[in-house]
Amino acid sequence: MPKAFKIPESVLVVIYTAALDVLLIRRADTTEDFWQSVTGSKDDVLDSFEATAIREVAEETGIDCQPGTPLYAGLQDWGLENVYSIYARWLHRYAPGTIHNTERVFGLQVPVGTPVRLSPREHTAYQWLPYQEAAEMCFSPSNAEAILMLPRFTGLVAATRGDAA
Repeated sequence: MPKAFKIPESVLVVIYTAALDVLLIRRADTTEDFWQSVTGSKDDVLDSFEATAIREVAEETGIDCQPGTPLYAGLQDWGLENVYSIYARWLHRYAPGTIHNTERVFGLQVPVGTPVRLSPREHTAYQWLPYQEAAEMCFSPSNAEAILMLPRFTGLVAATRGDAA
C-alpha cells in the first residue's frame, strides 16, 4: 500500500481563557523545546477546516468542542490563513514537490480549569501562560503572531459561523 502523504492544509487553534491565558503544548517528536498551540492537517481534502480544528483539539488535548457541546460556542474561525514553507525536517511527510502549507487560524475560549489530556505520542507537556508570554515561547512565527492577535478576536464567538447568539 502506498504511503499516505499529509495534506498541505492545516489548522492552528489558539486555546485560551477569558483572562487571555493561552494553552501551549510541547511537541514530542523533537528534543528541542518546541512549544505550540494545537495544529494539524486535514485527513481528507473534503474535510472542512472547522471539522479539522474540532478533531485536532480533541486528539491533542482531550478537549471536546464538537457541535452540541458547551465549548462549541467558544470555537471561532478567525478568517485568517497563513501560507508558509514547510520546515525541511517535515517535508518527507508530504507528497514530493509539496513545499507550502496553508494554515487556517481558529480560537477556542475555554473556562479556567478545563482539563487537558495530552496525546503522549504527540506532546509531552502543557502549560497555561498569559498570551504575551505564550507568544514568546512559540517556535513558530505564525503561531506567535496568532496569539498576539488574541485581544482583537476575543469579542468574536458563535456569530462568526452565523449562529444565533
